[in-house]
Amino acid sequence: MNERMIVEYNFRFRRHGRGYRKEIVEGAEEPPQVIETGRIPRVTRLMALAIRFEQLLRDGPIANYAELAELGHVTRARLTPIMNLTALAPDLQEQLLFLPRVKPGQRSILLRHLQPIARTPDWRRQRRMWKDLWR
Repeated sequence: MNERMIVEYNFRFRRHGRGYRKEIVEGAEEPPQVIETGRIPRVTRLMALAIRFEQLLRDGPIANYAELAELGHVTRARLTPIMNLTALAPDLQEQLLFLPRVKPGQRSILLRHLQPIARTPDWRRQRRMWKDLWR
């Protein structure tokens, strides 16, 4: 008459919303997310910045490089090599944006290595120079 009953149920707590309000979610624990080690290469960040700057110039909120440099707290001379990255062939820009993360002690591509490629107007020649850079 007084039999024990055991009820098993899989659930987990999930943090939700601002202030991390907890809520109960049905099911077992989610597998942990894999976080890549290393850092995003500097040239990848600079390429993204150059694309964003170019968009600001094209859309009109920023009038010229001088205003852009002032807004970014850099000199126009420092801004020019960054903006030169937009002269790269589109596929090279994409490759720069998706470079693998750099681990400590690992060599990475530098902005100064890309400047001769960016100054070359012929995209086919840029691609050859890019391949030579990776060798």
